[in-house]
Order: sequence, then C-alpha cells, then structure tokens
Amino acid sequence: MASWNDYNDASQNPNLIPKGTIAKVRLTIRPGGFDDPSQGWTGGYATRGSTGAVYLNGEFTVLEGPYAKRKIFTLVGLYSPKGPDWGNMGRSFVRGMLNSARGISDKDASPQAQAARRIGGFADLEGLEFLAKIDTGTDANGEPKNEIRMAVTPDHRAYATAMGPHAGAPGPAYAPQAQTYAPPPAAPTQGAFPAAVPRTPPAAGADNRPAWAR
Repeated sequence: MASWNDYNDASQNPNLIPKGTIAKVRLTIRPGGFDDPSQGWTGGYATRGSTGAVYLNGEFTVLEGPYAKRKIFTLVGLYSPKGPDWGNMGRSFVRGMLNSARGISDKDASPQAQAARRIGGFADLEGLEFLAKIDTGTDANGEPKNEIRMAVTPDHRAYATAMGPHAGAPGPAYAPQAQTYAPPPAAPTQGAFPAAVPRTPPAAGADNRPAWAR
C-alpha cells in the first residue's frame, strides 16, 4: 500500500508513456504559416524557427489502448542550416508513416508501393493514422517527454495485430486512377431552342389591364 508520508517509491513521471510502447496514432499538423513552393512546402503547414530550421509541428493523438486520447508532440524535420541530416531524418520518418498507414512493406519497390509513398502536399499527411513506436526525449527545459521518431510498418510482427484485420494492403485510393476524357458540351446551334409559342389575340371588348389596375 502506498504511503502518503514516504514518496521514495512514487513514479518519477507518471504522465510518460513507457518507452517502446506501440500504439496507433493520428497526426495533426499545427500550422506555422511558412511556405516555400520550390521545396513543395505549401498550405502554411511548415514552421520556420528562430534558428532558420524548418519543420512540421506534429501533434500525435493515441487512438486506442490504455493511453487513448493522450497527445505526443514531435517535430518532423524539413531543413536545418547545420546540414542535411535533420531533413533526411524527417523524410525517413514520413516514409515510415506512409508505409504504416497504407500497409506497405519498406522493402516493397513495386509501382503501387511507390505511388503510395507519394503525396500531393503536406495536407495529405493531416489526419494520417499509423502505428507508432513511442520513445522518450527531453523538452527545451531538459524535462523528460514522450516523442515519436519511428513508425511501425508491416515488416514488424506486431503490425497486423495492432492495425486490425485489414492491415497489410493499400486501399484502392492509392492505385493509379484512370484518366477519362469528357468532351465539352457543344455550343447551341440555330434552331436548337424551342420555337416561340404564338400569342392568342384578346377577345373583343375584353379588359386587358392587370387585375390590380382595374
């Protein structure tokens, strides 16, 4: 039984999710308003920090299990003035998220898998649900906090159980869509409009004024 006089056996930070926990999460991007169309960064999703680093400010909500509704905040690197490492880590993380969300093995190089790893913009990542491995790190004050740095893909033995019975194959939304052509409507030609209806002349002696003027 816990003692309310001795706190030596109390947890150091009960708010932390244990490191290594695997959980299904949903990504929400907190927009920072920074765009660079030459990089494909549009829609105001990216954030530019005071050091010049650019990132996505990710809010990951746990969807199921004992930690459901808990939120984890992690930055997804896009660019750092110190070098390409942070951006490469961010690209690798996004690749993992797409693989996990769309049921693609990281080793799959088929055309369908390659199409599933492409996005039209950061808006396609908004609301993405995938399997994450939860880690621990430190915040700006050196305090411990949860982070997500890795997505769990179908290559992991826990993937099928955690993602449900439909895990392992991308849905039809990621298959290449056939392009169809619909010709524009033809311009109306002479005689295409209905003929005017002939007016019947009024009877002799009839009052043709509107009712309100009689």
